[in-house]
Amino acid sequence: MMRKRPKTFDEMVDELEADIREEERSFFGEKMVDEAFNPKNVGELEQPDGVGKGTNQEGHTLLLHLRIKDGRITDSTFVTDARGPTIAFGSAVTVLVKGKTVEEAAQIDADAIKSALGGVPDDEEHTPEIALDALTAALEDYRKRR
Repeated sequence: MMRKRPKTFDEMVDELEADIREEERSFFGEKMVDEAFNPKNVGELEQPDGVGKGTNQEGHTLLLHLRIKDGRITDSTFVTDARGPTIAFGSAVTVLVKGKTVEEAAQIDADAIKSALGGVPDDEEHTPEIALDALTAALEDYRKRR
């Protein structure tokens, strides 16, 4: 009988990470987990046309930057100190606003963000609010600067 070689520490860690990701996918959904681990548009824009900040109940923040030309959003980025779901919502809102007019972007709501991520678990229903608050504030900042 051949003895099985013991796993290395790195192999055990990799296996544990894979198990955790699988649990996350079953709870949050594939799109949301992918967006949280591979967010789009992370960072700050130089000389943005609008900047807004949202803060959640735990005190985490999401900062949203907008670049706007001729009333249309041409670029959007975000930074946050929050956890995975907020990262996913920040990423989703930056994608949703690009190419929209300021008026169209102002109409984006929590349902649009949730839909872009394939839905949200019941206990994460409040999470899009931080991204919406940041968007509202960034649009208001843009209007004030004009």
